[in-house]
Amino acid sequence: MSGIELRSVRKSFGKLDIIHGIDLSIEPGQFCVFVGPSGCGKSTLLRMIAGLEEISGGEIRIDGRIVNKVDPGDREIAMVFQSYALYPHMTVAQNMGFGLLMTGTPKAEIARRVDEAAAILQLQPLLGRKPAQLSGGQRQRVAIGRAIVRNPKAFLFDEPLSNLDAELRVQMRVEIAKLYRTLKTTMIYVTHDQVEAMTLADKIVVLRAGRIEQIGSPLDLYNNPDNVFVAGFIGSPRINLLEARADARGLLTVGNCTFKPAIEAKLPKGTKVIVGLRPEHFDANGAGEAHLVMTVDVVENLGGTSVWHGCLSTGEKLLVERKGFRETHPQDTVRLAFTSGDALIFDSDGKRLR
Repeated sequence: MSGIELRSVRKSFGKLDIIHGIDLSIEPGQFCVFVGPSGCGKSTLLRMIAGLEEISGGEIRIDGRIVNKVDPGDREIAMVFQSYALYPHMTVAQNMGFGLLMTGTPKAEIARRVDEAAAILQLQPLLGRKPAQLSGGQRQRVAIGRAIVRNPKAFLFDEPLSNLDAELRVQMRVEIAKLYRTLKTTMIYVTHDQVEAMTLADKIVVLRAGRIEQIGSPLDLYNNPDNVFVAGFIGSPRINLLEARADARGLLTVGNCTFKPAIEAKLPKGTKVIVGLRPEHFDANGAGEAHLVMTVDVVENLGGTSVWHGCLSTGEKLLVERKGFRETHPQDTVRLAFTSGDALIFDSDGKRLR
């Protein structure tokens, strides 16, 4: 296992700055996920670690060694891409062992490593097949197996599940989690899907426009976001972000509800803030000291949960998640309670107030 460290890493294309001085430490054996919207620089950052993109400034260290000028093949890492990139004329076993063959590894050693990787990924019955005879999930497992046989110091995954349908994505997410527990190797995983980030990561790095917004464990980011961007990006269904203004007593009014925020920061009269309320933090049975009235527009009954889409008297949209089936219909008026301690408060610039 090897740690990976980035010190003031920058990337520019001409005069256009893409990555703005990233500082990041990934501990040996840690599963780190880069997450953020399209164009935030997460794949570029991963490719710089892999050596597929030159850095414009700073240092990248793998296992304590500066690798800025080291060729990708000499960094002792393995990368799995969104595209499977399998040779169609080769069998699964040949695809998995081809990289080792090109480096002069003895055939007996190649066979041993391929068998070990196939056992981990449950590919033994498929070793004689060619890619055209495999499903999308099986092809991605072969691509992962090709990386495993190299015994790398770290694995880099660049949106490896994007080409799979919803059911296969869930299955492969579980397989990657099991693979991590088996190998205990440092892994960096890039995705725009915050559900993948939440379910796989030890550490999540939230990126926006080439900068780190926040680093933390999945639950840290969910429960204690530093700003509106992180609060809005982490969590499904998406958090409700409602405008409010403080009165002379420091109370906040949202819709038809006035409550005292559970923060130490003082809010002078007239202060504009943003109140963040997670959809699951509402109670339709009145449990909570603050109450909102919502008119329901759409009800999504999903079996285990129901999601209500509605609006407040101010016209602001609201999402509410409830466990199980609820007899609620469009145009119903529902009274929702919440606890002030669950309300996240942000200033007008989006920074968390505590």
